[in-house]
Amino acid sequence: MKFTKTEKSWILYDWANSAYSIVTVTAILPIYFKSIAHADGVANATATAYWGYANSVGTLIISLLAPLLGAIADYQSYKKKLFNFFNIIAIISTLLLVFVPARAWLLLLVVFVISTVGYAGANIFYDGFLTDVTSTARMDRVSAQGYSMGYLGGVIPFVLIMLLQLTRGFGFLDSTGIVNFGFIMTTIWWLIFSVPLMLNVSQTHYLTPVPHIIRTSWRRVTRTFKTVWRDKYIVWFLAAYFFYIDGVDTIFKMATSVGADYGLSTTSLMLVLLMVQLIAVPFSVLFGHLANRIGNKRSIGIAIFIYLVICIWGYFMKSELDFWILAFLVGTSQGGIQALSRSHYAKIIPSEKANEYFGIYNIFGKFSAIIGPALFGIFAQLTGATKYGILSIILLFIIGGLLFIKVPSDRVSATK
Repeated sequence: MKFTKTEKSWILYDWANSAYSIVTVTAILPIYFKSIAHADGVANATATAYWGYANSVGTLIISLLAPLLGAIADYQSYKKKLFNFFNIIAIISTLLLVFVPARAWLLLLVVFVISTVGYAGANIFYDGFLTDVTSTARMDRVSAQGYSMGYLGGVIPFVLIMLLQLTRGFGFLDSTGIVNFGFIMTTIWWLIFSVPLMLNVSQTHYLTPVPHIIRTSWRRVTRTFKTVWRDKYIVWFLAAYFFYIDGVDTIFKMATSVGADYGLSTTSLMLVLLMVQLIAVPFSVLFGHLANRIGNKRSIGIAIFIYLVICIWGYFMKSELDFWILAFLVGTSQGGIQALSRSHYAKIIPSEKANEYFGIYNIFGKFSAIIGPALFGIFAQLTGATKYGILSIILLFIIGGLLFIKVPSDRVSATK
């Protein structure tokens, strides 16, 4: 399947922001944060808990804003403006991480939370653009290709950071210098590869602007929430998504911190993350093909089952080999479950209100992500053992899987 210029430009943004989600959030920042927190006398399990809490705070902020922002973005020309605003906030705050003083771990968390809000906010509108750039019949493949390119795009800056770690900065950079280089590289990468979306993607489904847009948008959100609860196709999906995507996000966000608790070196963690990236590239595309053959619902169900296995494996994990196996399983399913969830939802909502509905989608996806990291942190802190934090996440997949069984699979939105 050949992609259009507009589809390619949309897909490339996954390539752009992957440097932040993979290099900064997963590979660099958790390890760096734990090192400076430990130097200030914070225990490993406690530092892991604080990292979980910071993720929860950032998620809470964007979750509360998402529905109103989405409703505003449905008006003509507002989607691109809001996307640009949050994208720039994220890029600038990522650069500001360079200037946080050594051992100022609390300030580091604050700047990280701001960058998370910008990143997640931009993604609300990025997801909403899916209905503008392609047709219903192509959504699964386009969405999956986006995630695939995101994983592939994360490999290049990730490999460079890994080389710097292995060569000790080629003799020019110490450990802090390597971390700061990672933040700077992420900023530049993100900015450059955001340009195609800014230039080539336009809002084709929209509402005519009205006076008092904020007040009107809030009223629309209230009405839409009432409408959503009467739509079985949307409500069952969102209820299931609320739980299972929280588990997916929590495992992703806590992965390197968990590996460090199990004694994996920074080099080993970097290699594991590289493997996950490389595996996720073909498997994201594979899930797109799978959905075309057996449908979204069955394909997402397969991914949920794999995550149940991941949680059980994580509880019994004892060796570095166990961690590699766990990471392999994550790589097979992470991109697929996210891509197909996004495209499934895009198919069952009205195109002209895509951002408002994706605002609700993000409430369920992002607001739920408060529970997972907090649940992980509480269990890890109370028991003093990371494995109980991992096991606690299985509850999210069990509940999400049971609810997902109730999701109807026979409707494509009549508005497409």
